[in-house]
Amino acid sequence: MRPRTWVLVLAAVFAVLQLADVTGRDTPDSKNYVSYALALAGAGKREAAAETVDWACAGEASAAERAQRVDVLRFHAPSPAGRVFADCWAGELGRLDGRLQAGGAQTDGHIVPFVAPRLRRIFEVRPGYPVFLVPFVTVFGVTWGVWLASVLVAVAGGVLVFLVLRTVSVPVPLALTGQVLYYVLPVGTTAMRPMTEGLMLALTLTAVWGCALALTGRPLALTGRARAGTGLLAGTGLLAGALLALFAVKHSQALFLGACLAGAAAVVALWRRRHGRGPGRAVTAIAVAGCGAVAGTLLLARLLRYPSEAESVQDLLTGHYTRPDRAHPWREFLHLEFDFWVEWLRRQLTEPLFPAALAAGAWGARRRPAFGVFLLAAAGTGILTQAGHPDITIFGDRLIVLAWLLPVVGVPLLLEPLLRRPVPVPAQGSPEAVGVTR
Repeated sequence: MRPRTWVLVLAAVFAVLQLADVTGRDTPDSKNYVSYALALAGAGKREAAAETVDWACAGEASAAERAQRVDVLRFHAPSPAGRVFADCWAGELGRLDGRLQAGGAQTDGHIVPFVAPRLRRIFEVRPGYPVFLVPFVTVFGVTWGVWLASVLVAVAGGVLVFLVLRTVSVPVPLALTGQVLYYVLPVGTTAMRPMTEGLMLALTLTAVWGCALALTGRPLALTGRARAGTGLLAGTGLLAGALLALFAVKHSQALFLGACLAGAAAVVALWRRRHGRGPGRAVTAIAVAGCGAVAGTLLLARLLRYPSEAESVQDLLTGHYTRPDRAHPWREFLHLEFDFWVEWLRRQLTEPLFPAALAAGAWGARRRPAFGVFLLAAAGTGILTQAGHPDITIFGDRLIVLAWLLPVVGVPLLLEPLLRRPVPVPAQGSPEAVGVTR
């Protein structure tokens, strides 16, 4: 089969496998995004609340039923789905009714008041994912719409990995391996959750692809055939577009990615200068795009009055504003930051898959030195995101998930010598050849 056919087959297999869990992937934050999308689609607050609660409670009921079926003491008992759904529905709408009737700050903006106004403001400044959901929930309803949107964005991430690897001339089998790694590692699981992470991963990979195109100077079609002469322009355009879209999805990622790519460009430029070479137009273009993203994000966030860094720290230290604000938040934050990474490292030593994968990815990235620096920079945004929110209880390590892009792209590069290594063929008439014929 042609490469594009293999890419589509792998994407289709992944999509079909996701039918195993259509509901129940949501997190507490998912309700804010789904109600935001429903409001953008034209639903009123009460209607958006009812549809979102229906979807969330159906997932909770489905999870309870599956858990009961394999409970060694209660597997023969009647299904708890109906009771769980009713309790969830009554509890959620009971809390919402009072807030909806209160009006004022409780009903400002697009999001149904599942949480306090200060916390809701943090989600209000992330319209990118809700806008992405709008056509899906409008046409297919909430349950299937959210699932289809998640499948599409997760599949797109795997395809982007293939395109990145082919752009840097990795053989097709290894580029397909990278696509598979994206689907089977925690990246694919996280991308399927109804949260911003799936879009962040896809857009970050788009930016990495833009860097690869700019550095190689030859955009590649899915088949690997080159179209010369437009690589720098196409790559810079992809990079700038991805950074702009990231601002709408989660502006902190646009800031982190822009800063990391600008820093990576500086490292590459210094290395080339030490070897008597200029930085090159591609590296300069990436640096300009990265610096522009940093300056633009900071400026727009101020002009639009987005929640500040201090507000985010208060959100963390007060348990989403359920306790009084801290008098010295930054001092406490730094204390928590140190303790978090000590505990995080301790846990990684007991289950070292993630550190081993990062090491393998980093070693593989050495095979494309300039591109590898930019890959490391993009993956490093996962570390920065986790450092900005050092909460050890975050489910599934979703904040650091961007760091998994390093092994997803780097491991196929690490395996490249094995695929390119020639296989020795015995000479005609040699003892080895005679043995083979016998």
